[in-house]
Amino acid sequence: MKPHDLRPPAGAHRPRRRVGRGIAGKGGKTAGRGTKGQGARDTIPMGFEGGQLQLAQRIPKLRGFRNPFRVTYAAVNLDTLEALGASEVTPEVLHQAGLVRKGALVKVLGRGELRRSVQVKVHALSASARAAVEAAGGSVELIPLPFGHGRPPARGNALTNR
Repeated sequence: MKPHDLRPPAGAHRPRRRVGRGIAGKGGKTAGRGTKGQGARDTIPMGFEGGQLQLAQRIPKLRGFRNPFRVTYAAVNLDTLEALGASEVTPEVLHQAGLVRKGALVKVLGRGELRRSVQVKVHALSASARAAVEAAGGSVELIPLPFGHGRPPARGNALTNR
């Protein structure tokens, strides 16, 4: 059997009913539209939603998807930690040094080298950064995310301005 041999079962596809072809047939006279009124006419534009703003006008003009649950980290590299000179690295220390904003979620990335022991307490680390910190004799501690397990609360006017 080949794809061109496939056929739907008998009776699965019935021809569509052609209404409005005289009063003798099943769909004659009003052709299933009832009597008078807006629905009986052909004046309703396609996509008309009874006066409320149409879907085509409600959706954003530009394409794409913006994830309201995205978790954004402030990236800090190993060479930045080396230049910082602190023995303990926390989001507060990085904020005081002007490297991250207040309340930012911090992630340490593996660019550069770390030549001294550093105690790192951040929200996330890359695998290479963790290996470099531990190889230099330091320790790593992950701070739990402020929104707990699962996903963060939704951001954006469409979701929060209710």
